[in-house]
Amino acid sequence: MARFPVSKQKQAALDAKMKELGIKEDELIEKFIRGSGSGGQKINKTSSCVFLQHPPSGIEVKCQKDRSRALNRYFARKLLCERLDEKLKGKESRKQQEVERIRRQKRKRSKRAKDKMLADKKQQSTKKEMRKTPSGDS
Repeated sequence: MARFPVSKQKQAALDAKMKELGIKEDELIEKFIRGSGSGGQKINKTSSCVFLQHPPSGIEVKCQKDRSRALNRYFARKLLCERLDEKLKGKESRKQQEVERIRRQKRKRSKRAKDKMLADKKQQSTKKEMRKTPSGDS
């Protein structure tokens, strides 16, 4: 496996994930291309953007998260693993579970739940109103 400038734990986690998904280092087609975006002359002269292709699954990844080519190689492999995991597991993948969790949070409340919430708010406001001292009395 390729070595990247990350901690041993992160390296081991990536190696384990690639092994679990059946991604072999020799199957990957890796190219280095010039990045885009802000950075001026530096970005126009260096090829730090990583293009990674996994022909067995047909997944292609382009990564330019960092200025370092070595770190971008690590991030590209991590992204490839996430995409392949999502493709294979579908609803069971971690990303899909996160999407479902957010969808549940944003879902519209039922009429009954909304009425209960509004009743609680009304009760709280009544309670606070009762605490006020009567104005105008001297």
